[in-house]
Amino acid sequence: MRVALTLVEAVRRLGHDTARGFVFVRPDGAEKLHSFADIAREAARRGAHLHARGLRKGDRLAMVVPDGDEFVLSFLGALFAGVVPVPVYPQLTFKNIDGYHETVAHIARASGASMLLTTASTRPYVEPVLPRVDTLRSIATVDELAGDAGTAHAATVDVASDDLAFLQFTSGSTSRPKGVMVTHGNLAANAAAFMLDGLRRDDSVDKGVSWLPLFHDMGLIGFVVGPLFTNIPCVFLPTASFVRAPRLWLDKIHEHRGTITYAPNFAYALVAKRLKDRDVEGLDLSCLRIAGCGAEPIQARALHDFAARLAPAGFDARAFVPSYGMAEATLAITFMPLREGVKTDLFTESAGDAKPAAKAPKELVDCGVVFPGHELAIVDEAGLRLGERQVGQIVARGPSVTRGYFQEPELTAETFRALPGDDGGPWLFTGDLGYTVGGRLFVCGRLKDVIIVRGRNYYPSDIEWAVNDLPGVRRGNAVAFGVDVDGEEQLVIACEGAAADAGTIRDATTTCVAEQFGLAVHEVVVTPLATLPRTSSGKPQRRKTRQMYVDGTLPRARSVQQPGEPVAPAPIQERDQGA
Repeated sequence: MRVALTLVEAVRRLGHDTARGFVFVRPDGAEKLHSFADIAREAARRGAHLHARGLRKGDRLAMVVPDGDEFVLSFLGALFAGVVPVPVYPQLTFKNIDGYHETVAHIARASGASMLLTTASTRPYVEPVLPRVDTLRSIATVDELAGDAGTAHAATVDVASDDLAFLQFTSGSTSRPKGVMVTHGNLAANAAAFMLDGLRRDDSVDKGVSWLPLFHDMGLIGFVVGPLFTNIPCVFLPTASFVRAPRLWLDKIHEHRGTITYAPNFAYALVAKRLKDRDVEGLDLSCLRIAGCGAEPIQARALHDFAARLAPAGFDARAFVPSYGMAEATLAITFMPLREGVKTDLFTESAGDAKPAAKAPKELVDCGVVFPGHELAIVDEAGLRLGERQVGQIVARGPSVTRGYFQEPELTAETFRALPGDDGGPWLFTGDLGYTVGGRLFVCGRLKDVIIVRGRNYYPSDIEWAVNDLPGVRRGNAVAFGVDVDGEEQLVIACEGAAADAGTIRDATTTCVAEQFGLAVHEVVVTPLATLPRTSSGKPQRRKTRQMYVDGTLPRARSVQQPGEPVAPAPIQERDQGA
């Protein structure tokens, strides 16, 4: 099939379908179907309302909308009006509200948003942002977009393939969030790549099931944009509902006979850990032909554990589709070929080479091959291409690669640039390290997060994964980073845990890292629960954690505190490492 040139065209194509569409599960378990015909009609109506409020083609609309259906309908309404939506993660608590206001204000300011759209329940959490951003003229709620504003304008706005569709602000795990410029052409190309070439979608049987946040690329593009381009119905669960009860994800796959789902590595690990034998009884997951995994380093063990736990429910481990991608490439760059499941490579790294080994401390998951019409390469620091099994920076180019960062010309030029002697157009320098074997990609970690101790590279994700398994450490809440101590890089690990367990956690972490990696830990910092700085998607921020440690502001949980003992050490002095 030929996908539409724009998402607006794709939605209009589905405007006759009154039977199929998107099902949204409420927090109380109730479900509401919005048919594709309803979605097309409501998107046009909301687009007209935005125009009536003074927004014009190219204006930016910041969106803090926690409700799934309201988000999707408003997002599409903006596109119908030619307005550029800017999704922002919602916060429904006043905890650390000043930091949240700072983030929302930064995104609104950086995008030059003219209006902020939210809900009545969320408005109190974002109202203080209005006076902080000069470009913001007003805050509106989705309830105010009610009634008939006339759809003439929304129906006649000319939206082209090279027009900016939306701004996807990065999560800020390594830096301050920046707005990736995603065009309609990028969306169409990537949707065709992952839905048609990657997943081989079948619109007669396929149905997606997702709990992923819609304000991030995997949830938004993977389960809203891609399915709209390719006529696939989907079921959406609230993210918070999954976090509270992971089995709900599986229940909805079972009930709706879902065939496609996707999740980061941690979600599969969480399900395998939380579910008991009795929880699997009555589940039938034999319908699931795609269980994708991406968005963070993939650990084979997490997927193997999930497969073992759900095998009695008919889950087929060959459904796993490990993949690699990032917001700067719209969503996905590589996919594992279907029905191959999880394949890994065991290696030891020496002088930048990933040498095969029968037994090795490091195991990487095969992330598959680059999409047709796209290119992928591994390059050294000078931008020269490397051969197989040589570790370097991953670069990519093709129609899914975006045009850069909004109003950030210097950063765009640094990230999207040509390779020496290559005149075929700019490449996306991902900032990730990896290597290839037979055209298959293996991702090692982030370029700037690599910890170098006595000339050897260590990837924080490997160390964090090992520490996450230790008793007392909250899974997914460990951060490893390097600091300069007396001219030599040393390893520091910060992890969340209860104060009563702090001593045990420190001892267990030190022993674990020594045994598995042959490394001496300079310090293990046990922080109180929910105190590590996080991105909008909930991931701990390595660089910010590291900076707090260096500044002496990282909070500490202490099982025994001596009289006069400081809460945090004095700031350490270190050389600038460019992080």
